[in-house]
Amino acid sequence: MSGGFTNFIANKLLTSKVGSRKLSGPVVAVATMAVALGVAIMIVAVAIGLGFKHEVRDKIVGFGTHIQIVSLDFNRSYETTPIKADSALEYNIAAIEGVRHLQPFVLKPGIIKTAEEIQGIALKGIDASFDTTFLASCLEEGRMIHIDTARSNDIYLSREIANMLKLNVGDAVRMYFVGGKGLRARKFTLCGIFNSHFSEFDHKIAFVDIRQLQMLNNWADNQISGYEVIIDDFDNLDNVAKQVSAYTSMVIGPDDVFLHTQSITEMQPQMFGWLALLDMNIAVILVLIISVACLNMVSGLLILILENTNTIGLLKAIGCRGRRIRRIFLVMAMHIVGRGMIIGNIIGITICAIQALTGVVKLNPENYYLDTVPIMLPLGVWAALNIGAFLFTTLMMVAPSHVISRITPAKALRFN
Repeated sequence: MSGGFTNFIANKLLTSKVGSRKLSGPVVAVATMAVALGVAIMIVAVAIGLGFKHEVRDKIVGFGTHIQIVSLDFNRSYETTPIKADSALEYNIAAIEGVRHLQPFVLKPGIIKTAEEIQGIALKGIDASFDTTFLASCLEEGRMIHIDTARSNDIYLSREIANMLKLNVGDAVRMYFVGGKGLRARKFTLCGIFNSHFSEFDHKIAFVDIRQLQMLNNWADNQISGYEVIIDDFDNLDNVAKQVSAYTSMVIGPDDVFLHTQSITEMQPQMFGWLALLDMNIAVILVLIISVACLNMVSGLLILILENTNTIGLLKAIGCRGRRIRRIFLVMAMHIVGRGMIIGNIIGITICAIQALTGVVKLNPENYYLDTVPIMLPLGVWAALNIGAFLFTTLMMVAPSHVISRITPAKALRFN
């Protein structure tokens, strides 16, 4: 019996109007819709899960970058031990495959004081080489810091701090610093306000010219808190971090300072541990949805087999083996699954496209760090999701199809 004959019989059994089909008709429709809804929910769930994880991860990396090279002094405060800028180190780190950019930075804690409010904050000093892509994407009002040959008095504050201290773009921002020379004051000008919707960082970090902090720390122009390393692919973070660490572990700074390398996952273990839980949540959702779809398909296939008992008996009477007949019903199941997946993909992709283009579904950024539901569905993930769902659901049909082997022609042809 050829594959064409198998497909012909399967199509006839699915589309034939002969007989009452009191059960199989509605069951096929229900099974098709169950698969469609399951696939649509899977696509939306995976797209939201990946989008949320990607957006939050980018925010964390935006404030801390992928890898930091700092002094090995076990100091976890914002008062850092300086290292000297090293052109040889910069050249060798930049030459590592996967490294896209290297930039110096300086950290220093301070206090912002207004007439009515006071707020502690950490200043991050940046220079003209700093990659401001992320900071520019968060700009809400004003402009970015302008760093030129002259030392800039600009300060780039978050919306959360600006609202708390009732500051507007163009206002003077008076800050106080405690150091070796006692209390020191410095006046900045608020050039811009950013809003990343990530309160973990927004309420404690601001950005200024790196030379301002070097002067406040009484550091030389070549003294910095460390380097930030930006890589091309986050999935390659561990590999690049190991190569950077392998190099820096052999380097002793000009002041006999040992260097320490730490990746963003090491600096923010709680945040990335929380993000890792999203993968488990997505996996549980996928398993539950596929299980429900499979149960619907199993029950639908059994009803199709029972309602076509006479046809099975007739096929066996003319010489068809049970294996061939099982294949007919498996083809029927595959048609139902395929039809349901097409409908489900149309529904799921449409929902994702609408959300991605319009951002119609909003979120509370105080709870979710985002102001709208993010969508991310790479082509490879979408293809793997569809192939996996189709294969798993179809394989689940093999076991119930063995019911056909219990049907004998003599009893089946007498059955009405």
